[in-house]
Amino acid sequence: MKTIKEGNHRLFENDPETAQVVSAMLLDLEKNGLAAVRRYSEKFDDWKPTNFELSPAEIRSAIARLDPQVIADTHFCQGNVRRFAEAQRATMAPLEVETRPGVVLGHKHIPVSSVGSYVPGGRYPMFGSAQMSIIPAKVAGVKTVLACTPPVRGEGWYPATINAIHAAGADRVFVIGGVPALALMAFGMGVVEPVDVLCGAGNKYVAEAKRQLFGRCGIDLLAGPTEIMVLADDSADPALVACDLLGQAEHDPNSGIALVCLSETFGRQCLAEVERQLAVLPTRDIAAQSWGANGRIYVAQSPEEAVALCDDYAPEHLEIQVLDPAYYFERLTNYGSLFIGEETTVAYGDKSIGTNHILPTSRAARYTGGVWVGKFLKTVTYQRMTREASVEVAKVTARQCRVERMLAHAITADVRVERYTRR
Repeated sequence: MKTIKEGNHRLFENDPETAQVVSAMLLDLEKNGLAAVRRYSEKFDDWKPTNFELSPAEIRSAIARLDPQVIADTHFCQGNVRRFAEAQRATMAPLEVETRPGVVLGHKHIPVSSVGSYVPGGRYPMFGSAQMSIIPAKVAGVKTVLACTPPVRGEGWYPATINAIHAAGADRVFVIGGVPALALMAFGMGVVEPVDVLCGAGNKYVAEAKRQLFGRCGIDLLAGPTEIMVLADDSADPALVACDLLGQAEHDPNSGIALVCLSETFGRQCLAEVERQLAVLPTRDIAAQSWGANGRIYVAQSPEEAVALCDDYAPEHLEIQVLDPAYYFERLTNYGSLFIGEETTVAYGDKSIGTNHILPTSRAARYTGGVWVGKFLKTVTYQRMTREASVEVAKVTARQCRVERMLAHAITADVRVERYTRR
C-alpha cells in the first residue's frame, strides 16, 4: 500500500471532551427538565417557543407553504423506503420447530412500543432523514413514534421537514435540536412517556448522547459524522470519483473521506480533480475543511489489498467503481451500505432510492448494519413441552445443575420428574 494523501479520521471516536460536555448536559436535563431544554434551545438555536410540540394546525400550515413538487418528490422517496421496509419485514417470519419428540421451540418478532426519532437539521435541514427512522418503525408495528427536529436558527421549523415527518407517520412532532431532543425522548420530562428506542443520525454530540443514554433505552446504532470510501480501479472516471468524494465532504468538517485505488497515476488524477472541483463547489467552505483534514488516498498493490483496506476502514458508505464489481461484492464484508457501479451514488441512498441512510460510522460497520425494520423488533423465544419430554430433559438438567453446584436449579427439574412419573 502507498498513501498519496494522509488525513485524520475517527475524530468522533473516543473524544473525551465531547463525552464530558454531553454528560454534563444530560445530568442538567434530567434534573431540570423542560427548563433546561428551554435554556439550551435559546442558547444554541435562538429558539424559545411557547410549546415545542407542533399542533395539527401548525403541521397543516407548514405543509401548505410547500411547493407541490416538494410534496410529490417526498412522496416518491418515502414510497421507495416503505416498499423496501415492507419487503424486509416479509423476510422475518416466526419460527416453531419440534427439536425432540414433545419439545417445541420457537421465536416471534414483537415490535417495541415506542420510538424516538431524531431528524437532524443544523447546517442542513436534512428532512430526508425523517423516513429513514419513522417508516421502518411504523412498518415494524411500533405504536408510538415521536419525532424531534432542530429549528432553523432564529426562524422556527422547516416546512419540508415537518411535511416529511408527518407523511412518514410520526405521532407527535417536536421542534428541538441536539442533546436536549434526545433527553426529552429518553426521560419523558412529563411531556411524553420515555421511549423504548432512540434512533436517528446526527453530529458527534447526538451520537455521544445516544451512547450515554443506551441502557435507559435502546438505540439504533452510533451514527456520527458521515463517511465515504470509494474503491476505484483505472476503469473509473476520476472526475466522477472526485465528485462523489466531495458530495460527502460538504456534510461536516469531521466527515471521513477516503479513496482506495489500484494505481498511483489514477490516485493523483483524482487528487487533481478534487482540488479543481473544490475551487468552484458552492459548499466549499465546509467541504474544503473536511477534505483538507480528513481526506485520504491509498494505492493498493492488488485487489486483495484493496479489499483488506476497505474492510479495515469499515466505512459508512462504500462505493465500488471497478471493472469487475462481482469480485469485490463477494469479498467485502465491512460497510454500512454498498453502492455498486458508477450508476449509483451515496446521494441516492441518502435521499431517494429506498435503502436506509442511518448507517454505522467510526468502524461500527465491523459489527452492525444500518437501521432497518428489524431494529424495531424484538426477536423473543418460547418453549413448550409434553410431560414425557419434560421428564427426559429434567434428568439431564438436574445432573448438569449439580455439576455446576446450582442445587436449587436442580430441584426445579427433580420435582417435575417426581410429579410426572408418579402420575
